[in-house]
Amino acid sequence: MEGTMQTQPPSDPGGQGSDGRVDSKSRYDWKDITEEFMSSASALQMGELLHDTNFGLFEAMSAIEMMDPKMDAGMMCNQIQRKVLTFDSALESGAIKIKDLSIPELIGIMDTSLACLVTWLEGHSLAQTVFTNLFLHNPYMIDEKCLKAFSILMLKLVDHIRDRVNRAGVFEEEDFQSLTYGFKMAADVTDARATGMMKEVEDDLNRIIKMTRSKVGEERDAQTEQEHEITNALFSRVKFFRLFLTALLSFSKEKCEGIPQAQKLICQLLELLPIIRDTICMGIQPDNKEVDYPTIMGFEPLVNQRLLPPTFPRYTVIRSREEALGHIEGLLYRLQIVTTVPELTTFHIIMEAFQEFSKSSPCVLSRSILQLTLLPVNKRVFGVHTMVDFLKDTIRNFIAPPVLSQKSALYNNSQAKQYVDAWFVQVVRPFTALVQITGHNRARQRDKWAHILEDLSALQEEADKVDACLHQMLTKMEPNRQHIACLGNWVLYHTLQAMISYLLAGFELELYATYEYHYVYWYLYEMLYSWLINTLHRADNFLLENETMADSQQKGRSNKKNKKKKRIKTLNKEITLAQAGQQMFGGYYKAVMGFRLDGKMQMPEFQFDCEEVRYSHRFQPFTNVSTPPYIPYVQYKEMSDLNRYEPDATAVSLYGAACKCFHQAKSLLESFHNPSEEVQAMIKVAKVNFVVMKILMGGHKKDSQEPPVFDFTSHPVYPTIKMV
Repeated sequence: MEGTMQTQPPSDPGGQGSDGRVDSKSRYDWKDITEEFMSSASALQMGELLHDTNFGLFEAMSAIEMMDPKMDAGMMCNQIQRKVLTFDSALESGAIKIKDLSIPELIGIMDTSLACLVTWLEGHSLAQTVFTNLFLHNPYMIDEKCLKAFSILMLKLVDHIRDRVNRAGVFEEEDFQSLTYGFKMAADVTDARATGMMKEVEDDLNRIIKMTRSKVGEERDAQTEQEHEITNALFSRVKFFRLFLTALLSFSKEKCEGIPQAQKLICQLLELLPIIRDTICMGIQPDNKEVDYPTIMGFEPLVNQRLLPPTFPRYTVIRSREEALGHIEGLLYRLQIVTTVPELTTFHIIMEAFQEFSKSSPCVLSRSILQLTLLPVNKRVFGVHTMVDFLKDTIRNFIAPPVLSQKSALYNNSQAKQYVDAWFVQVVRPFTALVQITGHNRARQRDKWAHILEDLSALQEEADKVDACLHQMLTKMEPNRQHIACLGNWVLYHTLQAMISYLLAGFELELYATYEYHYVYWYLYEMLYSWLINTLHRADNFLLENETMADSQQKGRSNKKNKKKKRIKTLNKEITLAQAGQQMFGGYYKAVMGFRLDGKMQMPEFQFDCEEVRYSHRFQPFTNVSTPPYIPYVQYKEMSDLNRYEPDATAVSLYGAACKCFHQAKSLLESFHNPSEEVQAMIKVAKVNFVVMKILMGGHKKDSQEPPVFDFTSHPVYPTIKMV
């Protein structure tokens, strides 16, 4: 170990030689302090650090940065005993073959390549995953027809996936790395030619399968039967990769024209997966399974290590073949869901479907394809409708503003049309961003919900101004009609949804401590859900008024009445869900306050912190929103003071109030005829919490000071309360 350095006096005065130049010889005497250092370090406990005024964190990080395997990616190559082979050197040494490969070798190469592809999709670099396959470095030199076609198709597959993910733009550094490190992606081969080469191999294998297939009444020898099975295993893989690329290409066709073809191809791919899974053992397996980088012929984990930047390298462990197939199976099922997206009719339904899709934490590829299916490169909805027209239809179904109704005098007014068109130009960007937020990973969504609030608040102010102008114009033309808060109410609805999503993401990401629950639950219960319910009721009433006005202007009331009921039913569903959510959070808030009065939830004493600081931090993004107004901490304390409403409030009375809230939530949720899985989970949680509150009212564990447990197993947002 290198240690201290001591200066020696120069050989001549001034450190110069006889010719006047500085002596180039070393003037340092290195001393080995390894034993002294190890002896001193042994006095430190595990996790202890020694801090010196001249050696702080910055110096410590700098000291281990250069040439340390943990920080310098290139150093890993210097630590191994064997030589790292490139494609050319491996071919020259005979470590790899480019012709006369056996079927088990081909199966092993394909399965390992798929595992590397999946590892790349999980956020690792191409250099450490897909391009550890040496055959992909120069596929044109391969003589084996099957391997050459497969290698070219893999390059096209990687290039297409990279293009789709980059175009969608809903990934972060931890999700996906698109850097290709200068590798060529077979750009001179078209997609059709790549799939055609695989089809030729597929046809050749199919002929062998037919030749080795047993005929009726004929017995096959063991060798023929084995040949048939292993050829069929290779055939299934060749067909799978060809169909997989074709399916992905189908999603990129204009105006969603490839969706029907994609649906058929996904069904065929799912049928092939069991065959591939059952025949994994037929491919060659790595000999060194005990190490982190098991390899077979043609794969070199460290071949691209020096291409990585000299920064902290991500630790990459290639997925197993079984795990890779499980990932691909999940991807195919998610892509099946994507094929149903063109059936969605309004922006609200799309947002609901996209948020539901996001809850399953889908991979970056399925998220990207979903985004591009809705808004492809031309930024038209499904490649057909302009975003403005699509949003206009959504507002008509939500609140039916007179300016968008053909039966209103405002509809053909040039000035009113100018106001509305100018406002919708401003609407497109933030509402496109709302859709894109649902495409990011769950952790990043919370930050993006916070940032979008400022844009929505500015849009709402503009909407209120437009509403005021349109109302003034409408009252002159039609005195019995009004246009107050139509467009603004719609923007307010989405603003509230974004605020609620921001707070709920905190529960899902486990950001809140239990001693913070009371003000988070209060804000959801008293503020956001109250505003949301009022906003939905206002839209519902306005919709009814406009439908009634339309009915009075023409005959055929029965048809209009049915149409009106259909619309109101949609809003009633949203109102019921909002009311159920409010009651759930009301139950949690009152339960937590009861626990605090009972001494079961103690507030910690912070030396450098206080509740006001934490409160302000949790709700800081809401300060950018004018409506609903932000509630400062002082005002929150006044509004949530129990003595203000119930001077004699006790823990038992609060448990009783919580019990009523959970019961009301359960009743509202049970009113749905075909409840979704999430609604069923909420019903289950509400039932359990109702029983727990009922027991606590009877004095259960009254003398216990053990804090309650909030179990988020059944639902990521609505916990089950358990008493230990």
